[in-house]
Amino acid sequence: MSSAITIGLDIGTTGVKGVALDVERGLVAEAARGNALGSPRPGWAEADPAQWEANVADVLAELAAKIDAARVVGIATTGMVPAVVCLDEAGRPLRNAILQNDARAVGEVAEVRELLRDTDVLARTGSPVTQQSVAPTARWLRTHEADVWERTATVLGSYDAVLTWLGARPHVELNWAIESGLFDLSGERFAPAVAAGGLGDRLPPVEAGGTVVGELLPTIADRVGLPRGVPLAVGGADHVLSAYGAGLTEPGDWLVKLGGAGDILAVSAEPVADDRFYLDRHPIDGLWLPNGCMATSGSLVRWVQSLLGVDDLRAMDAEAADRAPASILCLPYFLGEKTPLNDPLLRGVFAGLHLGHDRADLYRSALEGVAFGFRHNAEVLASRGITLTSATVTNGGSTSPLWKQIHADILQTPLRTLKSHPGASLGAAVSAAIATTTLPTWTAITHYIQEGPTIHPNPSLTPQYDHTYPLWQSLSTTTTPTMHALSHPPD
Repeated sequence: MSSAITIGLDIGTTGVKGVALDVERGLVAEAARGNALGSPRPGWAEADPAQWEANVADVLAELAAKIDAARVVGIATTGMVPAVVCLDEAGRPLRNAILQNDARAVGEVAEVRELLRDTDVLARTGSPVTQQSVAPTARWLRTHEADVWERTATVLGSYDAVLTWLGARPHVELNWAIESGLFDLSGERFAPAVAAGGLGDRLPPVEAGGTVVGELLPTIADRVGLPRGVPLAVGGADHVLSAYGAGLTEPGDWLVKLGGAGDILAVSAEPVADDRFYLDRHPIDGLWLPNGCMATSGSLVRWVQSLLGVDDLRAMDAEAADRAPASILCLPYFLGEKTPLNDPLLRGVFAGLHLGHDRADLYRSALEGVAFGFRHNAEVLASRGITLTSATVTNGGSTSPLWKQIHADILQTPLRTLKSHPGASLGAAVSAAIATTTLPTWTAITHYIQEGPTIHPNPSLTPQYDHTYPLWQSLSTTTTPTMHALSHPPD
């Protein structure tokens, strides 16, 4: 008898990725399409939901053509958190989605902080009010795009909006809800934040990952070649399912996720709240995921690649590997910074340049700048008593041997790697299997993980990075007033 297949879809910053999971054999097909990131003004980050929908349809059609489509029993989605999608009464997007690393609502962040100053935001929601909070974004829309806000019937996240387009009833996934700051750690509405954002009744119910919320629409099923009525299941936040899909199931496990943004997650048996990082629920009951997110990671490397005219990243890696470590310092704040600084007014910096430097030096400094940012986040997590025992590196940036080695060297820890790790899309496929009772428990994820070689730090570079890391931190502190001033040019 043939085993069941589930599909996981990842709505990412730079692309849509889908995987088909045969619950007996493992991954049997993958497909991807690229997304365009829009930044029409400094600090803005947007994406077109229509492109997500077109890419999802193409990915589903490609997957269906590669497998026995009749065996598909469930579809779940994952994606960036907490993106904001405004839908009208008919469920259609009214504007581009505002992404989680958008930094437009600076004034509104201050306003919401003031409105909520007499409430224990951190204890209730697990995070402070920052540029990632949804209430300030809602206030910005209400002020600057009043016509759009007036017509907005529902506010959803990226992956929940896509699932709704496929046929699910409107909902927000639990970790989107928590990270939005509009709900508490149990998933109940945090009324003061909802009021501060003026969201009214625009928020649909919260649903946990692994819950069926609808069926694939016949029109879409026929278009992509899948059976009608396939159950649609709630997946989860991409960083959460990426960590889960990498096998982080025990306290002390932690992840360096080199996506478009940079995520660091650690498994904890307790909900640890701190205004320098975020807090999410692990799919496994009783576990939590304190985590940080840097606004840029792979997106900075792609920008440097484009700026320098680099076509062959492997060749550039080889050049940069021969350059002296940390001869240039890079502050990777090119979209402001999220954790642990929570400062959307910061900007990127390259410091220490001289005429003997070339593009390989600049490229290497960008790789190192992101790694220094991860070290900063790791130190903050550890300072709160969160155990960091076994580290794993994943996602697009982990395909670069040089970047993995730089992270091992700067973090001074061995980095476990995975073979052909599909990221959060695998976690979404397992969510669909849990929702449809095709798999019995969340711990089944371990059956689908293949470990690769471990990257060990080079002890000969420890003195150099230990010398330059405090300089990197000092550079950040010293340049902050200048970056703030540049963010507010005179009228």
